[in-house]
Amino acid sequence: MRKVDAEHPNELWAKRFKEARLAAGLSQRQLGLDVGLDDFVASTRINRYELGVHRADYPMEVRLAKALGVPAAYFYAETDDLAKLLIAFHRAPKAARKLAMAALAGDVAG
Repeated sequence: MRKVDAEHPNELWAKRFKEARLAAGLSQRQLGLDVGLDDFVASTRINRYELGVHRADYPMEVRLAKALGVPAAYFYAETDDLAKLLIAFHRAPKAARKLAMAALAGDVAG
């Protein structure tokens, strides 16, 4: 379980963002277009986000997360395990999420 340096939040955000885009199989241009960026800047803007040069504001983060099928919190997960857990929980059916919450809260007998 590798922890990312919390003193460099742009690097963490950029790393998670790029991982999510690659996992979704989207080009930088396509993702930019999917979230409403103009064709002229779509690829460049996404590239800048991935390099950590710029970071999206929160409304854009939410649009990016939705387009990538991840929760916005994923971009801020400090460890790889937490990032995987956030995605799994986000994509799980409601019943599975309820069971997971009960198990984590200690409500399920082991």
